[in-house]
Order: sequence, then structure tokens, then C-alpha cells
Amino acid sequence: MGDTPDIGEPTLEEQIAAYQREFQDLDPQVEQIVSALSRLNRRMNVAYGRQTAALGISNAEWEVLKALVLSGAPYRLGPSDLAKRLGLTPAAMTHRIDRMLAEGLVTRERDESNRVRVIVELTAEGREKWLEAMRLATVFEEDLLQDLSAQERTSLGDVLTRLLRRVEDAQPDAGGRLSDLD
Repeated sequence: MGDTPDIGEPTLEEQIAAYQREFQDLDPQVEQIVSALSRLNRRMNVAYGRQTAALGISNAEWEVLKALVLSGAPYRLGPSDLAKRLGLTPAAMTHRIDRMLAEGLVTRERDESNRVRVIVELTAEGREKWLEAMRLATVFEEDLLQDLSAQERTSLGDVLTRLLRRVEDAQPDAGGRLSDLD
């Protein structure tokens, strides 16, 4: 039992070499870029998850707070709008909102102009959690990019934005839940 070696994730170079061995048509330059982006994304999500957990909120709750802040003052959206923005089913969104109501991060009230419609609004506590998360994220992100010059940061941002636009144009529904993956 204790004789099993700890087999961690292979290095990027080991992964590419194994892929090339098994799939000769692989472009190692493309694979290096895509694999590095994938690993970076995974590790950043873990770091952000640790930060939000330290604040007593989940990544899922952070996403709702962010969507409400991005909607602009007074930071209000309907549950169906939130669900669409986050790529969630209505039932999943309701469950998330219920948790956040109990934690005092949002309120849920009937729309005075349309009594059938419900509005979810960010509370002062929810906004403060969002601000705290942003402060922590800023420190992490500055540390992540500290070895890049201003010009390298600009170039990297431009290149990544171009790649993102290509994916968004090719797969406009990829921002949220895909029905073929449910």
C-alpha cells in the first residue's frame, strides 16, 4: 500500500512527448499553448476558490455577485437573467439564490411594476464580499503577472482576447450550459 509512488501530473514537456508518441499528427507548438492555457486556468480556478472560501462564499456565489455587479447599479436582475448569464438551469439558479438569501448576500423581492416578476438584488454585505474577493484577486493576479513587462502584458492580453473572440464567434453558445452536454 505504501509502496505506490506518488504519481503527479506529468510536466508539460512529458505530456507533449507522450501525445506525440501516440498521435504523430500533433503540432507540439499548438499543444504547448493549449495545454499551458488549460493548466493555468485550472490552477487559477483553484486559487480563486481558496480565496472565496476564505471569505465564506463559494465560487458559485462569487459568480452571482459578479453578475449582479456587472449589471450596474442598483445591481438587480431577474433569476432567469442570472441563470442565462451564468449558464444555469432555472432550478440550479433558484437553489443558489436560496443559499445566498440565507447568507444575506442578496434579496429576492417581487417587482413592483410587474408582480409576477421577481428581482434579485445585491445587499451591502454581498457587495462587500465582492469587493473583498476583488482585492484578493488583484493581489494574486499582480503576483501572477509580475515577471511580464507592460509591453508583454499588453501583447499577451491582445493575443488571448483574439483567441477568445475566435472561440466566441465559432461557438456563441459556449459561454454557458450547453444542452448537448447536459
